Amino acid sequence: MNASARLSLSSLRAHKRRFAGTFLAVFLGVAFLAGTLVMGDTLRANFDTMFGDATSGTDAVVRSADAITTPGESEGVRQPVNTALVKSVEHVPGVAAAAPSIQGAGQLVGANGEAIGGKGPPTLAGNWITDPKLNPYRLAEGRTPARPGEVVINRGAADKGHLKIGDTTTLRTPDPVKVTIVGLATFGGEDGMAQVTFTGMTQADAEKCLTAKPGEASSISVRAGPGISQTQLVDRLTPILPKGVQAITGQQSARENTDMIASQFLTIFTTFLLVFSGIALLVATFSIHNTFAIVIAQRTRENALLRALGASRRQVTSATVTEASVVAVAASAAGLAGGIGIAAGLKALFPAIGFPFPDGDLVITTLSMVLPLAVGVIVCLGSALMPAVRAGRTAPLAALRETAVDQSGASRVRAVTGMALALLAVSVTLTGVLISPSLLLAGVGAVLALAAFVVLGPVASSTAVRVLGSPLDRLRGVTGGLARRNALRSPRRTAATAGALMIGVAVVSLFTVFGASLKATMDQTVSRSFAGDVAVSTPSFGAGGSGLSPELAGAIGKLPEADTAVGLGRGVAEVDGKGRALTVTDPTALARTFDLGTVQGSLRSLGTDGIAITRTEADRQHLTTGSTAQLAFADGKKKTFTVRAIYGRSELAGDYVITRAAWSPHRTQDSDTLVAVSFKEGVSTAKGKAAVESIAAHYGNPQVQTRHEYAQSSAGGIDMMLTLVYALLALAVLIALLGIANTLTLAIHERTRELGLLRAVGQTRSQLRAMVRWESVLVAAFGTLGGLALGAFLGWVLVKASDGASDSAFAFALPPVQLVVVALVGVTAGALAGLRPARRAARLDVLRAIATE
Repeated sequence: MNASARLSLSSLRAHKRRFAGTFLAVFLGVAFLAGTLVMGDTLRANFDTMFGDATSGTDAVVRSADAITTPGESEGVRQPVNTALVKSVEHVPGVAAAAPSIQGAGQLVGANGEAIGGKGPPTLAGNWITDPKLNPYRLAEGRTPARPGEVVINRGAADKGHLKIGDTTTLRTPDPVKVTIVGLATFGGEDGMAQVTFTGMTQADAEKCLTAKPGEASSISVRAGPGISQTQLVDRLTPILPKGVQAITGQQSARENTDMIASQFLTIFTTFLLVFSGIALLVATFSIHNTFAIVIAQRTRENALLRALGASRRQVTSATVTEASVVAVAASAAGLAGGIGIAAGLKALFPAIGFPFPDGDLVITTLSMVLPLAVGVIVCLGSALMPAVRAGRTAPLAALRETAVDQSGASRVRAVTGMALALLAVSVTLTGVLISPSLLLAGVGAVLALAAFVVLGPVASSTAVRVLGSPLDRLRGVTGGLARRNALRSPRRTAATAGALMIGVAVVSLFTVFGASLKATMDQTVSRSFAGDVAVSTPSFGAGGSGLSPELAGAIGKLPEADTAVGLGRGVAEVDGKGRALTVTDPTALARTFDLGTVQGSLRSLGTDGIAITRTEADRQHLTTGSTAQLAFADGKKKTFTVRAIYGRSELAGDYVITRAAWSPHRTQDSDTLVAVSFKEGVSTAKGKAAVESIAAHYGNPQVQTRHEYAQSSAGGIDMMLTLVYALLALAVLIALLGIANTLTLAIHERTRELGLLRAVGQTRSQLRAMVRWESVLVAAFGTLGGLALGAFLGWVLVKASDGASDSAFAFALPPVQLVVVALVGVTAGALAGLRPARRAARLDVLRAIATE
């Protein structure tokens, strides 16, 4: 072991407490990153195992070859296959069994009258396949459905809806169907596939409720005979299949299901967590850099003596880097163990809060261990590099100085560089959000703005602390004045300490502003586009829910209180070769209930071969009224439609509108996503709503809401997202507060003699504690206000960039109450961070403190 290494290790042993904050910051960041990676790998492997177990008896799947995928969806809509094909498949040599698989949307109503599931994951219904090897579900209790109205449901749905065998309930398909539960099932050994619900019916019921006509199935499941591989089975099936129908192996089908889950949920979930891991590590970088900068400043005389005794710059720098390496490796290794614990905790926590994941052991891959370890070491060493170089530049004459307190200020070069960065950030950002809308330019501008804030921090800290601390002179007297002067001593240190908290608060503020803007956008959309009095909807988003019965709008329209009731259904088709979502409705009633802006042409004349499109789509495809467009539907049929109307707004009505008569020949399971109702003149909202609710009760009891209630519920997922964001950002804020506490602790160490002198001339312990606490509050206040300003600016950038990059009009909103709460939390947290350093300072022995060099 060389001399610099021995020196580093002895220094670490002598000053372990100096690096406790650095160790904890690296540990938390690495643990969160490792936990995220392990959790992602575990979920993918567990879902893969679950699908593999559930479909282990299915060796091939026969289905339509083509799928229509609309923007924003990963799973396309396929044409049904004819159930008569089952007999042809059964006669193929090597086929042991074949069964049609009919699947659609079906949402169960629980014992309390509330719908089960539908909050994202799909609510499925289908035929119960009698061959147990071909059925992915396994009967756990009861018996299989044999008569009309009998169903088997997955055990997870039964538990959530407090249903049991023998109960009678409603199944929305979306038309309400009375069903009796005769059995409970599991999927791949689990009570259900996460939050997905399943209802198994007789084949006759499934054809009646889930298909446009009897004799259609989503696919055909095939089991091979002894000695026939899945590939051989597919090769034998392919020649007998009609055009447009394909056979894939059971393994490929299971892999597609896993990939679908991964693309729709797991990738988003892990990316979300990785972003916050990055934020936590970025915050940790500030804390680590500040700790090493202070330690190097405190060891100025020590390093100068080493230089005077013959140590080279390289040796002094190496000694500091070695210290950082030891801390980095130890903290990162501990973080890996902590990450495994976090993954195990998350896996146990999610089922408890209603997100059951498949059982299985934790999957720990080489990447999930090596990457966090490398990131932790690089972050720690990178943060310590500049202080280490500064240590190597210590002149031998510095050993003659009386004190080693860091009183570095902000240079003119830093001020000029920071202002240049700020001007560049503003220019790039304004270009990306106003002149030439671009998410990329807006993102680059946001990064430059963050860099400008960091560079200008020491320049702004002196002015900010003077302004923020000016009331302390009057309110706290000498104690407040000393706290302010202590915070002003080293602008660079104050800025670095506050910088970590600034980033945490900035991200919190960013999401708070963006969430408020999304709510304002939804409220603006409903207020501007929806001219009805009440809306009938199902509380679902994503793939969840079964929709509304297409008969509901007609039933509501017959009420004496109702003037107009229009249902908005959803269809899919390829428009000139590209998958597009279609709004299926009565165009005349749509125009009376929704504000479509300026309409060119006539909505009343769509008929069975006419289509209405938005002005945006018309311009994009160079279409005008009278132009034609070819639509290819999922059933394989193509038809030429004439553009008979072009309207201005698409926020609720969609980009393409056709009539129900035009959609009917191509539909599978028909449903509405929304029914908008306008009342006759003189009918109060309360009376009309009550009348609509009485009709809706016969159709599965969907929600009936006023316009304001509908806007609020449509934005309900935003609050849930913000709650999760705040919970995850708590880690970054915690690391920032640890940085403040660590900085104050180290500052107290370097000011030991000064504190002893203050006590000697009459300062009490309580005054000393207050001085340290107020210094912490000033630093936290500076970081919090900077974070609020940066977060509000980045929130505005994100809203404006989203507005320019999409067809929807985004509204920008600043939520004053929430931002004031964020400010108070930041300042209060700063006060809490100063408690322990303040207690340590108050416990100093006066005589020993005065004698300290």
